Amino acid sequence: MLMDGIRSPIFKINDKVYDGSADFLLKYLRQQRCGFNPFLSDSCHKSDGYTIYGPMPDGTHIDVTGGWHDASDYLKYAATSANATFQLLLAYRDHPSVFADQYDASGMPAPNGIPDILDEARWGLNWLMKMHPSENYMFNQVADDRDHAGFRLPTMDSVSYSRGLERPVYFCSGKAQGIFENKNRTTGVASTAGKFASAFALGAEIFYYIDTTFAGVLQEKALSAYEFGREKPGVCQTAPCRAPYFYEEDNWVDDMELAAAEMYSLTGDKDFLDDAYKYSQQEKITPWLGEETARHYQWYPFINIGHYELAQNVPDELKQELADYYQQGIEKVWQRAKDNAFLMGIPFIWCSNNLVAAFITQCYLYRKLSGDSSYLKLETAMRDWLLGCNPWGISMVIGLPPDGNYARDPTFGVHPFVWLQTRWRFARWAGL
Repeated sequence: MLMDGIRSPIFKINDKVYDGSADFLLKYLRQQRCGFNPFLSDSCHKSDGYTIYGPMPDGTHIDVTGGWHDASDYLKYAATSANATFQLLLAYRDHPSVFADQYDASGMPAPNGIPDILDEARWGLNWLMKMHPSENYMFNQVADDRDHAGFRLPTMDSVSYSRGLERPVYFCSGKAQGIFENKNRTTGVASTAGKFASAFALGAEIFYYIDTTFAGVLQEKALSAYEFGREKPGVCQTAPCRAPYFYEEDNWVDDMELAAAEMYSLTGDKDFLDDAYKYSQQEKITPWLGEETARHYQWYPFINIGHYELAQNVPDELKQELADYYQQGIEKVWQRAKDNAFLMGIPFIWCSNNLVAAFITQCYLYRKLSGDSSYLKLETAMRDWLLGCNPWGISMVIGLPPDGNYARDPTFGVHPFVWLQTRWRFARWAGL
């Protein structure tokens, strides 16, 4: 298309424009693997790590090699990793036919008879099991912001925490942490434990048909993580170090609602169903919806999927009640968005694209639960915002579309672990 001497990029209009996009997003997770990294064909951070804040003596060695690095640095967080793992499993559960098998379990290009999305989910589950090694032991993060010492390849990481190449592993103590002057506001462990439990429970369901022994271990881990969260309600925030910022998660009942819903689906124990409903009543609407601002990761993971999962197992009137909670939150955003040319009603804060991805998911889940398409225009506008229909004409997903205009700096693109929420939507689009 040519207008006033300006030529538009070439783009496709057809029913298959999203084909391959769901699998494309796995590329970043393979790139971010800690331990053996398939992009480098080498291993990193093999000395992780030594414990702090735990009931064991500080400095006790624990093997937590594995998992995924955080965005643009080499920290590893249980909360984001558990959410990423759950999202991978959820995408596969709801859209299994969409995903290909082109890589093996190590992330190398060789089919192994298992969809790549499950290979990646298992990578996450294996690390989460290391971070929850026994019934009352759970860890929240590996390393801290002392990591921020310039760009380097993970295999060349020489940052020292005064113990050679060992890095600190923060125990979920349920109390405020921060080894220097900056402290977080931790009040419990449920926000982390709930995320562990939901990932383990859904993993146990899915892997039952692939590896029953592994599924059995996951079920045991799900039960212990859930009980740990019930025993210690409250938020488990990441620990700051030299810098004052951290993941300031301020809600936890959403995580426990989702965990309880998944535990019911796994076990059929109605006590979990009762728990899930009780948690749903404590936070009906995710607090950031309709607001102008929020603190960094204050309401992570920015959506309560527990409402949707609980709705699969309750009578129609309760299902409608849960759908209404989604609708009320969406309407709050609509009131901010309706007079904006891009229908943008999301707070412009650090990592705001994460909120956009979560909001797209909430609109989609509401539409599935209720059959109401009233907000489809808003949902579509937010999807298009991420993919380039924004004031800059730039896709916020690095590398997508391959021949298009996309962000080059991962700090300002969509955080990979939260973009996984929209992986579910890509799976849906690709399967249309």
